[in-house]
Amino acid sequence: MSSTYCAFCAALPDDTDNPNKAYHDRAYGFPIHDDNALFGRLVLEINQAGLSWLTILKKEAAFQAAYCGFDIAKVAAFDDADRERLLADAGIIRNRLKIDAAIYNARQILEIQAQYGSFENWLDAHHPRKKADWVKLFKKHFKFVGGEIVGEFLMSTGYLPGAHSEDCSVFAEVMALKPKWAEAV
Repeated sequence: MSSTYCAFCAALPDDTDNPNKAYHDRAYGFPIHDDNALFGRLVLEINQAGLSWLTILKKEAAFQAAYCGFDIAKVAAFDDADRERLLADAGIIRNRLKIDAAIYNARQILEIQAQYGSFENWLDAHHPRKKADWVKLFKKHFKFVGGEIVGEFLMSTGYLPGAHSEDCSVFAEVMALKPKWAEAV
């Protein structure tokens, strides 16, 4: 493995089946321009609260299936039967508060899309901000969003710096895509 990786990934063996390496190399810190994908990342970050990211990555496909491919409109239309289906789904995190937050947040994003055209446009309209200001903004609009969740969501989607160390080979790839935080510097 390259010695120019972030320390966590550099410590993983080359033949690892740990999905953190693939996530690090192809997703973490890379800008996302699709609203459903942004929503999906938010759902995953919320579900990570109190758990390891490895657990979430191993369940990512199950989350995607359970939440209709993270289709915002479909999740916003979920009813009590869907809640019960999700609570019974052993492939995901069966936490009522997190499930309710996903549904509520999907409905909020529909309102944001109606006003701003897209969730990404809403994020862009409020950028740049310091993390504390982002947290306040997210708490006004969404449920189950504390400082760690908001910070990781924004870092993982290119709105806040810190996803990769500057000597990490992936850092240059992310920078070539002009993440939002780099535009503000």
